[in-house]
Amino acid sequence: MAKNLARRWACLILGGAMLMPYMMVGVLLSGLLGGNGRPADVLLPVQLGVFAAVLPVVALTGLFLPVRGLEVNAAQGLLGVQVDTPPRQARRSWQERRRTATWFTLHLGIGGLVSGCTLAGVPFTLWTLPLAWHGSTWLAYDIGPGWEGFLWTLMGLGLLVALVAAAAGAGALLARLAPVLLGPTPSERLAAAEDRARALAERNRLARELHDSVGHALSVVTLQAAAAARVLDRDPATARTALAAIEQSARSALDDLDHVLGVLREDRAGTAPQATLADLDALVRASGAEVRAEVGDLSGVPAVVSREAYRIVQEALTNAIKHGQGPVRLAAAVHGDDLTLLVGNDGGGARHGSSGGRGVTGMRERVRLLRGELEAGPAEGGWQVSVRLPLRSSP
Repeated sequence: MAKNLARRWACLILGGAMLMPYMMVGVLLSGLLGGNGRPADVLLPVQLGVFAAVLPVVALTGLFLPVRGLEVNAAQGLLGVQVDTPPRQARRSWQERRRTATWFTLHLGIGGLVSGCTLAGVPFTLWTLPLAWHGSTWLAYDIGPGWEGFLWTLMGLGLLVALVAAAAGAGALLARLAPVLLGPTPSERLAAAEDRARALAERNRLARELHDSVGHALSVVTLQAAAAARVLDRDPATARTALAAIEQSARSALDDLDHVLGVLREDRAGTAPQATLADLDALVRASGAEVRAEVGDLSGVPAVVSREAYRIVQEALTNAIKHGQGPVRLAAAVHGDDLTLLVGNDGGGARHGSSGGRGVTGMRERVRLLRGELEAGPAEGGWQVSVRLPLRSSP
């Protein structure tokens, strides 16, 4: 408790020290404007009128000077309170300026009073301690030893106790007000909530990408490994093709994983660009499946739609390979103001059940964000995904 009181007292002394330049200018101006023809002696006791006059100036400077960071550090380090750090904003709001100016004025005003009392009270107490034994003279008044000096000693000790109590109360008051006045304003809390929402949306997007890319690669690896095992002895060429597809899928999955991890580390430097519809050929080759692609001119598709459409095709291709049999049909074309995608098996019966699992949910989320339409599920004995995405957002 004593250590906490000492730190808070130091915070008050800091406020008094920051008030000193204002007080010195105020005392000098009061002397020059007082008509006595000479500047005031700054070593004289500071008049209460000057103190009251400089407080509005302190408040005015608190509105414009960048003192918030300094005051937050002082409050946390010396007052021992936790002040939430607001998000950095390009411009300071007037609400934040007013709250900072209020705190700055209170800190310097209360700190100035406590500092002045400390500078006067502690030496006075030390001066009164030996009076009970030796006596002294104060302002032409003789103080004799004995009871008279003892009363002065008690008065000095009482003044010291009152000073400690005042410092403790002032420190507690500032500690209570610091989180309120220096903490985030409602607008800053709203901005922080928006930042957290954007970060959460970004992580959800990365989770979808990771599921789509790595899930697709693992599905291809599993199916191609099973196919290679079945034909390894009787058809080595087909087995080699399957192993090449496994290698390509694993390499692509590692690249996507590096990209996602790089973003999560907030280190985008050196990460690979996100895949788009221009990379459909590489996606088809890496799948190792027989795919009949009918891809039109997609050069006019906006980048954001192209990226999301690529992930939708990737997941749809994974589902077609997992849940259907036979060659996979892939059609992608622009019709008017819409991008249409069709991925599915021509037939042959479904396998591994008829649920798209988390992948279908991820596709629906992507399509919903782009205000499109999606149909996915068993169709004509196979598996089919049909998507329509508007090329331009509509209100």
